[in-house]
Amino acid sequence: MADLPFTSSTRSIPEVSAVPRHIAIIMDGNGRWARKRLMPRVAGHSRGVEAVRGVIRACMERGVSYLTLFAFSSENWRRPADEVSFLMQLFMKSLQKEVDRLHQNGIRFRVIGDLSRFEPRLVELIRNAEALTAGNERLTLTVAANYGGRWDIMQAVNRLVRKHPGQAEAFSEDDLAAELAMSYAPEPDLFIRTGGEQRISNFLLWQLAYAELHFTDTLWPDFDDAALDAAIASYRKRERRFGRTSEQLQQGGSAVDKAGGHA
Repeated sequence: MADLPFTSSTRSIPEVSAVPRHIAIIMDGNGRWARKRLMPRVAGHSRGVEAVRGVIRACMERGVSYLTLFAFSSENWRRPADEVSFLMQLFMKSLQKEVDRLHQNGIRFRVIGDLSRFEPRLVELIRNAEALTAGNERLTLTVAANYGGRWDIMQAVNRLVRKHPGQAEAFSEDDLAAELAMSYAPEPDLFIRTGGEQRISNFLLWQLAYAELHFTDTLWPDFDDAALDAAIASYRKRERRFGRTSEQLQQGGSAVDKAGGHA
């Protein structure tokens, strides 16, 4: 049923290059960054927006094609109401301020997640930004907002069942992948989490099956070009086998055995 534009890491072997084609990031540590400076947590979120700008620019300079940022999880509604309200307002203001710049730089903007709990004005801004930048190809910037990996899988299953009632036993991985929120992008090559925590936190559960994981103690507002380069350098040292053995990679001749080179 599905006709996916990209290779699934569990169905076949994706192409590997020295620069990750797709980087996904959990931007953690804004609140702790602010507390260390005796500032309110919201000040850390404001400073984090500046880090986002820097990482977008750095990814374009390094040839990354897809950047996905976890801005607000479905579990983040459990935070204090005033902080949630500030985050929504910050998202709205940032969109209004940045969308023209994104467009001028050839960046396609996408948002994934359940937008039903957002204010209509914010949803309108998101849809307008997506429409304006739809034809851009230099970098696809995806923001995950009110997103959860389990939600993503369940909504994909529900769409499949609605489209093809009575065929549940015939569904394949490709069929499900085509209904996921990020079906338009290749699976992430590199996952980065800032702030010192070492967990995925319900982010892109399906898509991260074979991503290389990089955890750093750097708090998100301090994440800069050097921190990104350190993550990419770590990625290049990984042997991306996708189920194969090192010997198989070495015998492959021209097959890529590590992210940074060939066998």
